[in-house]
Amino acid sequence: MDIVICIGSSCFLKGSKDIIAILERLIAMHNLKDKVNLVGSFCMGRCTEGVCVKIGEEFFSLSPATTESFFNEQVLGRIEA
Repeated sequence: MDIVICIGSSCFLKGSKDIIAILERLIAMHNLKDKVNLVGSFCMGRCTEGVCVKIGEEFFSLSPATTESFFNEQVLGRIEA
């Protein structure tokens, strides 16, 4: 599974670097390095929302505070399904 994270200037200012660090920690903690890839992307055109994250064709708007619940619901939920 690829998780695409915007690292454009707007998302960077909203905390994309922190979100990447949180996701890296959660991926390692759940031993998912062979199943989950983090991919950086420049602007995905959703600058008015939070940090733009995409799985497949589905977009999500994250903040550092919502990243762990996103991971539990969207990442673990898809892997365990």
